[in-house]
Amino acid sequence: MKSLIAIITEQFKHFYLIKRLSLYEIKSKNRNNYLGMAWEIINPAIQILIYWFVFGSIRQRADVEVAPGFEVPFILWLLGAFTLWVFFYQSTILGSKSIYSRLKMLSKMNFPMSVIPNIVIFSQFYIHLVLLVITIIILQLSGYTINIYYVQLLYFIIATFCLLFAIALITSTLSTIIRDLHMLLNATLRMVLYVSPILWPVSAIIKDPFIVKLLMLNPLYYLIEGYRAAFFGVEWYFVVHWQYTLYFWGLVLILFAFGAMLHLKFRRHFIDYL
Repeated sequence: MKSLIAIITEQFKHFYLIKRLSLYEIKSKNRNNYLGMAWEIINPAIQILIYWFVFGSIRQRADVEVAPGFEVPFILWLLGAFTLWVFFYQSTILGSKSIYSRLKMLSKMNFPMSVIPNIVIFSQFYIHLVLLVITIIILQLSGYTINIYYVQLLYFIIATFCLLFAIALITSTLSTIIRDLHMLLNATLRMVLYVSPILWPVSAIIKDPFIVKLLMLNPLYYLIEGYRAAFFGVEWYFVVHWQYTLYFWGLVLILFAFGAMLHLKFRRHFIDYL
């Protein structure tokens, strides 16, 4: 618990630094591109169109039921989850290599290494906000207007941030020690895409309740369903499914505590891995 409190304290103490360096991170990443930061929006847009073409058009997928008697077009259903997936995937992959890719710089800097994964997550968060705005505009034009359930988006954004930081603390520490972990994580996340309710409605395709419950152990499942519940005005997801909410935050707390302990234990030796 002491290590967890220490990590949280470091984030608040250096929040201004995190915010400033995260903006620099995203600008420097795209400075050599003619379209600059526009590629951060173009890339996921292309991916969405490809998945829609493959899973929606070619297979002639019908509208998806998000609540009893309430169906939405597949492309909008896909968009509601893919916006979150881009944020989750990029933050996890970049966060896992955030420390070991900056070891030379960190050896000359005087701030805690725990802020580095957060800088990467924040840089992706700005992109996520832009994608959220675009998604909301598309939904408005499609007849799914802003509703009171949009308020829970703020909750799910915070929940996503907490999960990402907990994962990043663990993976960034282990990846510094074992570089192959980054490659394994990349392959694992590609599998997660297909076992999460992003490209297809899991509960509608898989009829075995046990397997559905097993897939719901994935915390991303909780976040995706929460985002969709907000976008389409279905329900207060985190209240209606309060047992699932307790499970999610219990898992995040365990991951966070483990990541904080792991990070504090090994970070004094990170420079040795140069």
